[in-house]
Amino acid sequence: MSNRVYVGNVNFRTTEEGLRDLFSEYGEVVAVKMISDRDTGRYRGFSFVEMATEEQANAAVAALNGTEVDERPLKISIAHDREPR
Repeated sequence: MSNRVYVGNVNFRTTEEGLRDLFSEYGEVVAVKMISDRDTGRYRGFSFVEMATEEQANAAVAALNGTEVDERPLKISIAHDREPR
């Protein structure tokens, strides 16, 4: 498995610090990556959060999936490696 978590349906007002604070309740947050459009630089509404361990990532997914943050229910799951193009 993985210790990277996909966070979807994120409000455009949500900050990296806000996600870090939310996930830190479930363990050590190693990194937060907010994905932006290559051409416009505008945030695309999803992020990846890397936790220190797989157990912490699983705990965060179980606890936070569907949680409403900034008026939007988050869609959270374990991140999978990207398929080669």
